[in-house]
Amino acid sequence: MKAIVNTGPGQLEMHELPLPEPAAGQVRIRTAACGICATDFEMMDGSSRGKYPQILGHEWSGTVDHCGPGVDPSWRGKLCVGENVLRGGGEVGFEHPGGYGEFFLTDAANLHFLPDGFSMDEAALLEPLAVAVRGIARLRNPSGSALIIGDGPIGLLMLMLLKRAGVRSLMLVGGRDARLQLARQLGATDTINYHMGKGSLAAEIASQAKDKFMAIVEATRSAEVVTLATQVAAHGARMLLIGSYEGKSITFPMQDFLHHEFELIASNASADAWPETVRLAVARELPIAKLITHRFPAIEFHSAIQTARDDRSALRVILQWSKL
Repeated sequence: MKAIVNTGPGQLEMHELPLPEPAAGQVRIRTAACGICATDFEMMDGSSRGKYPQILGHEWSGTVDHCGPGVDPSWRGKLCVGENVLRGGGEVGFEHPGGYGEFFLTDAANLHFLPDGFSMDEAALLEPLAVAVRGIARLRNPSGSALIIGDGPIGLLMLMLLKRAGVRSLMLVGGRDARLQLARQLGATDTINYHMGKGSLAAEIASQAKDKFMAIVEATRSAEVVTLATQVAAHGARMLLIGSYEGKSITFPMQDFLHHEFELIASNASADAWPETVRLAVARELPIAKLITHRFPAIEFHSAIQTARDDRSALRVILQWSKL
Protein backbone atom coordinates (compact mmCIF):
# COMPACT_ATOMS: atom_id res chain seq x y z
CA MET A 1 0.00 0.00 0.00
CA LYS A 2 0.95 3.62 -0.42
CA ALA A 3 0.81 6.10 2.44
CA ILE A 4 1.61 9.77 2.96
CA VAL A 5 3.90 9.56 5.99
CA ASN A 6 4.66 12.50 8.27
CA THR A 7 8.33 11.80 9.01
CA GLY A 8 9.19 14.97 10.95
CA PRO A 9 8.01 18.53 11.59
CA GLY A 10 6.37 19.69 8.34
CA GLN A 11 7.82 16.75 6.39
CA LEU A 12 5.60 14.46 4.30
CA GLU A 13 6.74 11.60 2.06
CA MET A 14 4.93 8.96 0.01
CA HIS A 15 6.01 5.51 1.24
CA GLU A 16 5.30 1.93 0.24
CA LEU A 17 4.20 -0.05 3.31
CA PRO A 18 2.85 -3.55 4.03
CA LEU A 19 -0.91 -3.97 4.07
CA PRO A 20 -2.20 -3.97 7.67
CA GLU A 21 -4.12 -7.06 8.76
CA PRO A 22 -7.28 -6.61 10.83
CA ALA A 23 -7.49 -8.32 14.21
CA ALA A 24 -10.68 -9.70 15.71
CA GLY A 25 -13.44 -7.09 15.60
CA GLN A 26 -11.52 -4.91 13.14
CA VAL A 27 -11.86 -4.09 9.46
CA ARG A 28 -9.40 -2.82 6.89
CA ILE A 29 -10.65 0.29 5.11
CA ARG A 30 -9.64 1.18 1.58
CA THR A 31 -9.57 4.98 1.69
CA ALA A 32 -11.59 6.80 -0.96
CA ALA A 33 -11.17 10.40 0.20
CA CYS A 34 -9.71 12.29 3.14
CA GLY A 35 -10.08 15.90 4.18
CA ILE A 36 -7.11 18.01 5.22
CA CYS A 37 -7.92 19.61 8.58
CA ALA A 38 -6.21 22.35 10.59
CA THR A 39 -5.69 19.76 13.32
CA ASP A 40 -3.57 17.81 10.83
CA PHE A 41 -1.21 20.78 10.64
CA GLU A 42 -0.89 20.79 14.43
CA MET A 43 0.05 17.12 14.28
CA MET A 44 2.46 17.63 11.37
CA ASP A 45 4.23 20.51 13.07
CA GLY A 46 4.58 18.83 16.46
CA SER A 47 1.81 17.93 18.90
CA SER A 48 1.79 16.18 22.27
CA ARG A 49 -0.46 13.57 20.61
CA GLY A 50 1.88 12.97 17.69
CA LYS A 51 4.86 10.66 17.28
CA TYR A 52 6.89 10.60 14.07
CA PRO A 53 6.59 8.78 11.75
CA GLN A 54 2.81 9.01 11.63
CA ILE A 55 0.00 8.63 9.11
CA LEU A 56 -2.62 11.30 9.68
CA GLY A 57 -6.15 11.68 8.35
CA HIS A 58 -9.24 11.57 10.58
CA GLU A 59 -11.74 12.97 8.02
CA TRP A 60 -11.97 9.87 5.88
CA SER A 61 -14.42 7.95 3.74
CA GLY A 62 -13.88 4.58 2.13
CA THR A 63 -14.98 1.01 1.59
CA VAL A 64 -14.56 -2.10 3.72
CA ASP A 65 -11.67 -3.98 2.12
CA HIS A 66 -11.17 -6.90 4.50
CA CYS A 67 -12.91 -8.14 7.65
CA GLY A 68 -11.14 -9.53 10.69
CA PRO A 69 -12.38 -12.51 12.73
CA GLY A 70 -15.85 -11.99 14.12
CA VAL A 71 -16.87 -9.38 11.53
CA ASP A 72 -19.62 -10.10 9.01
CA PRO A 73 -17.78 -10.83 5.73
CA SER A 74 -20.73 -9.45 3.74
CA TRP A 75 -19.58 -5.97 4.79
CA ARG A 76 -16.75 -6.17 2.27
CA GLY A 77 -17.17 -3.52 -0.42
CA LYS A 78 -19.64 -1.39 1.53
CA LEU A 79 -19.22 2.40 1.53
CA CYS A 80 -18.63 3.74 5.00
CA VAL A 81 -17.49 6.41 7.42
CA GLY A 82 -16.89 5.98 11.12
CA GLU A 83 -16.12 7.22 14.60
CA ASN A 84 -12.34 7.36 15.10
CA VAL A 85 -11.95 6.51 18.80
CA LEU A 86 -10.80 2.88 19.10
CA ARG A 87 -11.80 0.53 21.88
CA GLY A 88 -8.15 -0.05 22.77
CA GLY A 89 -7.47 3.68 23.08
CA GLY A 90 -6.32 6.39 20.72
CA GLU A 91 -7.90 7.61 17.49
CA VAL A 92 -7.61 6.89 13.80
CA GLY A 93 -5.62 9.72 12.21
CA PHE A 94 -3.92 10.61 15.48
CA GLU A 95 -2.34 7.82 17.53
CA HIS A 96 -3.30 5.28 14.85
CA PRO A 97 -2.82 5.45 11.05
CA GLY A 98 -5.62 7.17 9.18
CA GLY A 99 -6.84 8.31 5.80
CA TYR A 100 -3.50 9.68 4.58
CA GLY A 101 -2.87 6.02 3.87
CA GLU A 102 -4.37 3.99 1.04
CA PHE A 103 -5.53 1.44 3.65
CA PHE A 104 -5.92 1.56 7.45
CA LEU A 105 -7.56 -0.37 10.28
CA THR A 106 -10.49 0.58 12.48
CA ASP A 107 -13.02 -1.06 14.78
CA ALA A 108 -15.94 -2.65 12.96
CA ALA A 109 -18.29 -1.38 15.68
CA ASN A 110 -17.45 2.21 14.71
CA LEU A 111 -18.64 1.98 11.10
CA HIS A 112 -21.66 3.69 9.58
CA PHE A 113 -22.66 2.62 6.10
CA LEU A 114 -23.69 4.88 3.23
CA PRO A 115 -25.95 4.17 0.25
CA ASP A 116 -24.41 3.18 -3.06
CA GLY A 117 -23.59 6.22 -5.15
CA PHE A 118 -23.08 8.58 -2.22
CA SER A 119 -20.22 10.99 -2.96
CA MET A 120 -17.09 9.81 -1.18
CA ASP A 121 -15.67 13.36 -1.29
CA GLU A 122 -18.77 14.60 0.49
CA ALA A 123 -18.63 11.66 2.90
CA ALA A 124 -15.20 12.86 4.05
CA LEU A 125 -17.02 15.87 5.53
CA LEU A 126 -19.10 13.72 7.85
CA GLU A 127 -16.45 13.68 10.58
CA PRO A 128 -16.45 17.50 11.01
CA LEU A 129 -20.23 17.45 10.61
CA ALA A 130 -20.42 14.95 13.48
CA VAL A 131 -18.33 17.34 15.60
CA ALA A 132 -20.83 20.10 14.84
CA VAL A 133 -23.84 17.83 15.47
CA ARG A 134 -22.47 17.00 18.92
CA GLY A 135 -21.83 20.71 19.50
CA ILE A 136 -25.40 21.74 18.72
CA ALA A 137 -26.69 19.00 21.02
CA ARG A 138 -24.48 20.38 23.79
CA LEU A 139 -26.06 23.82 23.27
CA ARG A 140 -29.44 22.27 24.18
CA ASN A 141 -32.12 23.63 21.85
CA PRO A 142 -30.62 27.02 20.96
CA SER A 143 -33.12 29.72 20.05
CA GLY A 144 -33.33 33.44 19.50
CA SER A 145 -30.05 34.81 18.22
CA ALA A 146 -26.63 33.23 17.80
CA LEU A 147 -23.10 34.49 17.18
CA ILE A 148 -20.56 32.21 15.49
CA ILE A 149 -16.94 33.28 15.73
CA GLY A 150 -14.95 31.47 13.06
CA ASP A 151 -15.49 30.97 9.32
CA GLY A 152 -13.78 27.60 8.96
CA PRO A 153 -15.64 24.34 8.25
CA ILE A 154 -16.81 23.87 11.85
CA GLY A 155 -18.12 27.43 12.08
CA LEU A 156 -19.98 27.09 8.79
CA LEU A 157 -21.38 23.68 9.72
CA MET A 158 -22.60 25.12 13.02
CA LEU A 159 -24.24 27.89 11.01
CA MET A 160 -26.11 25.33 8.90
CA LEU A 161 -27.26 23.44 11.99
CA LEU A 162 -28.35 26.57 13.89
CA LYS A 163 -30.37 27.72 10.90
CA ARG A 164 -31.94 24.28 10.65
CA ALA A 165 -32.77 24.48 14.37
CA GLY A 166 -34.78 27.64 13.75
CA VAL A 167 -32.43 30.25 15.19
CA ARG A 168 -33.80 33.43 13.65
CA SER A 169 -30.78 35.74 13.83
CA LEU A 170 -27.33 34.42 12.91
CA MET A 171 -24.17 36.51 12.86
CA LEU A 172 -20.88 34.99 11.74
CA VAL A 173 -17.49 36.61 12.30
CA GLY A 174 -14.50 35.59 10.19
CA GLY A 175 -11.51 36.85 8.28
CA ARG A 176 -12.00 35.74 4.66
CA ASP A 177 -14.46 37.47 2.35
CA ALA A 178 -15.18 34.36 0.25
CA ARG A 179 -16.12 32.40 3.36
CA LEU A 180 -18.28 35.24 4.65
CA GLN A 181 -20.06 35.37 1.30
CA LEU A 182 -20.71 31.62 1.59
CA ALA A 183 -21.97 32.16 5.15
CA ARG A 184 -24.58 34.59 3.84
CA GLN A 185 -25.62 32.06 1.21
CA LEU A 186 -26.00 29.48 3.97
CA GLY A 187 -28.27 31.68 6.03
CA ALA A 188 -26.20 34.14 8.05
CA THR A 189 -28.23 37.31 8.59
CA ASP A 190 -25.07 39.33 9.33
CA THR A 191 -21.35 38.81 8.78
CA ILE A 192 -18.30 40.72 9.99
CA ASN A 193 -14.77 40.58 8.62
CA TYR A 194 -12.62 41.16 11.69
CA HIS A 195 -9.79 42.47 9.49
CA MET A 196 -11.93 45.43 8.43
CA GLY A 197 -12.99 46.80 11.81
CA LYS A 198 -11.60 50.12 13.01
CA GLY A 199 -12.30 49.59 16.70
CA SER A 200 -12.70 46.64 19.01
CA LEU A 201 -14.36 43.55 17.61
CA ALA A 202 -16.83 43.49 20.49
CA ALA A 203 -17.91 47.05 19.68
CA GLU A 204 -18.24 46.16 15.98
CA ILE A 205 -20.42 43.16 16.81
CA ALA A 206 -22.57 45.17 19.21
CA SER A 207 -23.08 47.94 16.64
CA GLN A 208 -24.39 45.50 14.02
CA ALA A 209 -26.40 43.19 16.27
CA LYS A 210 -30.07 43.92 16.92
CA ASP A 211 -29.93 42.19 20.30
CA LYS A 212 -27.41 40.46 22.51
CA PHE A 213 -26.87 36.79 21.72
CA MET A 214 -28.42 33.82 23.49
CA ALA A 215 -25.91 31.40 21.95
CA ILE A 216 -22.26 32.04 21.11
CA VAL A 217 -20.09 29.50 19.29
CA GLU A 218 -16.30 29.79 19.51
CA ALA A 219 -14.86 28.00 16.48
CA THR A 220 -11.57 29.85 15.99
CA ARG A 221 -9.34 28.03 18.51
CA SER A 222 -8.86 31.37 20.29
CA ALA A 223 -9.24 31.29 24.07
CA GLU A 224 -9.49 35.09 24.16
CA VAL A 225 -12.93 34.93 22.54
CA VAL A 226 -14.46 33.96 25.89
CA THR A 227 -13.76 37.46 27.19
CA LEU A 228 -15.20 39.02 24.02
CA ALA A 229 -18.30 36.85 24.32
CA THR A 230 -19.15 38.21 27.75
CA GLN A 231 -19.50 41.68 26.20
CA VAL A 232 -22.11 40.69 23.61
CA ALA A 233 -23.96 37.85 25.39
CA ALA A 234 -27.52 38.14 26.67
CA HIS A 235 -28.47 37.21 30.22
CA GLY A 236 -28.41 33.43 30.52
CA ALA A 237 -26.46 32.97 27.28
CA ARG A 238 -24.70 29.71 26.50
CA MET A 239 -21.15 29.88 25.13
CA LEU A 240 -19.84 26.83 23.27
CA LEU A 241 -16.14 26.02 22.90
CA ILE A 242 -15.71 23.69 19.91
CA GLY A 243 -12.13 24.33 18.81
CA SER A 244 -8.79 22.87 19.88
CA TYR A 245 -7.05 24.69 22.72
CA GLU A 246 -3.90 22.72 23.48
CA GLY A 247 -1.56 24.84 25.58
CA LYS A 248 -3.96 27.79 25.75
CA SER A 249 -5.46 29.44 28.80
CA ILE A 250 -7.37 32.62 29.56
CA THR A 251 -8.62 34.63 32.48
CA PHE A 252 -12.15 35.96 32.25
CA PRO A 253 -14.42 38.09 34.45
CA MET A 254 -16.06 35.54 36.73
CA GLN A 255 -18.34 38.17 38.24
CA ASP A 256 -19.85 38.78 34.79
CA PHE A 257 -20.59 35.07 34.53
CA LEU A 258 -22.22 35.13 37.95
CA HIS A 259 -24.35 38.24 37.48
CA HIS A 260 -25.48 37.37 33.95
CA GLU A 261 -25.78 33.63 34.62
CA PHE A 262 -23.75 32.68 31.57
CA GLU A 263 -23.01 29.03 30.78
CA LEU A 264 -19.63 27.99 29.37
CA ILE A 265 -20.00 24.68 27.52
CA ALA A 266 -17.32 22.51 25.92
CA SER A 267 -17.92 20.00 23.14
CA ASN A 268 -15.15 17.54 22.34
CA ALA A 269 -15.10 15.51 19.10
CA SER A 270 -18.09 13.53 17.86
CA ALA A 271 -19.17 10.85 20.35
CA ASP A 272 -22.84 9.83 20.05
CA ALA A 273 -23.37 12.13 17.04
CA TRP A 274 -22.78 9.72 14.16
CA PRO A 275 -26.25 8.24 13.60
CA GLU A 276 -27.84 11.69 13.32
CA THR A 277 -24.93 12.93 11.21
CA VAL A 278 -25.30 10.13 8.67
CA ARG A 279 -29.08 10.59 8.61
CA LEU A 280 -28.72 14.33 7.86
CA ALA A 281 -26.16 13.65 5.12
CA VAL A 282 -28.08 10.86 3.41
CA ALA A 283 -31.32 12.88 3.55
CA ARG A 284 -29.50 15.85 1.97
CA GLU A 285 -30.78 18.16 4.70
CA LEU A 286 -27.60 20.27 4.73
CA PRO A 287 -25.58 21.61 1.76
CA ILE A 288 -22.27 20.33 3.12
CA ALA A 289 -20.72 19.85 -0.34
CA LYS A 290 -20.44 23.65 -0.60
CA LEU A 291 -17.51 23.47 1.82
CA ILE A 292 -15.30 21.57 -0.65
CA THR A 293 -13.17 24.04 -2.60
CA HIS A 294 -10.28 21.87 -3.85
CA ARG A 295 -9.67 18.23 -4.76
CA PHE A 296 -6.30 16.59 -5.42
CA PRO A 297 -5.29 13.02 -6.27
CA ALA A 298 -3.38 11.65 -3.26
CA ILE A 299 -0.19 11.50 -5.32
CA GLU A 300 -0.30 15.32 -5.46
CA PHE A 301 -0.30 15.58 -1.67
CA HIS A 302 2.40 18.29 -1.57
CA SER A 303 0.22 20.62 -3.64
CA ALA A 304 -2.83 19.69 -1.58
CA ILE A 305 -1.11 20.47 1.73
CA GLN A 306 0.31 23.75 0.43
CA THR A 307 -3.12 24.78 -0.86
CA ALA A 308 -4.78 23.96 2.46
CA ARG A 309 -2.12 25.86 4.40
CA ASP A 310 -1.59 28.92 2.23
CA ASP A 311 -4.40 29.48 -0.29
CA ARG A 312 -6.91 31.89 1.25
CA SER A 313 -9.57 30.66 -1.15
CA ALA A 314 -9.32 27.14 0.29
CA LEU A 315 -11.97 25.96 2.72
CA ARG A 316 -11.86 22.16 2.68
CA VAL A 317 -9.24 20.42 0.55
CA ILE A 318 -9.87 16.77 -0.26
CA LEU A 319 -7.25 14.10 -1.00
CA GLN A 320 -8.68 11.52 -3.41
CA TRP A 321 -7.18 8.03 -3.14
CA SER A 322 -9.75 6.82 -5.64
CA LYS A 323 -8.01 8.97 -8.27
CA LEU A 324 -4.53 7.58 -7.54
